[in-house]
Amino acid sequence: MSFNFDLVWSSLPLIIQGLGMTLKLLFLSSLIGLFLALFILLLRISGRWYLMWPAMAYIYVFRGTPLLVQIFVIYHGLPQFDFIRESIFWPVLREPFGCAVLALSLNAGAYVSEIMRGGIIGVDKGVKEAAMALGLPRWQQFIYVTSPIAIRLALPAYSNEVVSMLKATALASTITMMEMTGVARTLVARTFAPYEIFISAALIYLALTYALQQVFAWIESHASRYVKKER
Repeated sequence: MSFNFDLVWSSLPLIIQGLGMTLKLLFLSSLIGLFLALFILLLRISGRWYLMWPAMAYIYVFRGTPLLVQIFVIYHGLPQFDFIRESIFWPVLREPFGCAVLALSLNAGAYVSEIMRGGIIGVDKGVKEAAMALGLPRWQQFIYVTSPIAIRLALPAYSNEVVSMLKATALASTITMMEMTGVARTLVARTFAPYEIFISAALIYLALTYALQQVFAWIESHASRYVKKER
């Protein structure tokens, strides 16, 4: 068996044609997942059991089941219900793109909410007590004192989650989405050279991962610019 280097390089521009769809899935899913995670976080830290339990159940379900299964349930399962097909959401859910974004967003919301909660837990107790001593209302303590510190603490874990989300977009190819992995699978069916084609796709994902890591490294450095570094 010989390895065809020419096929690797000639496949790169073809696979990049799916880059726009990959980035669109990543951006929308990350954005919607972030807002959803914030909502779930507020439920979890509300201190009211009737708000906390549904949030904990949601997190448990979406962290405890494979993302691929979630995509299949949404894509193949939801259309089975008449009330879904008759709802205002059907124009979105009848398309693979809408189902992929929904599944990725719901999954991201569960993970990111726990990342945010970890950041809040990591805020020093003395800082919270100082905010209380100033007589700030709870919402001002959360917005102006706790949140900025928690965001900085959660950034490393959140950057890892975004990178994981980038790789998870490849699963959208299983429901006919033509993002980069979907394009790669089409090329494999055409060339019967899976080794070379998927190595080409892997190179592009590696480049995207590196770019994301550099962006988040700059954000982390900027967010920590006033923090005294230990020697």
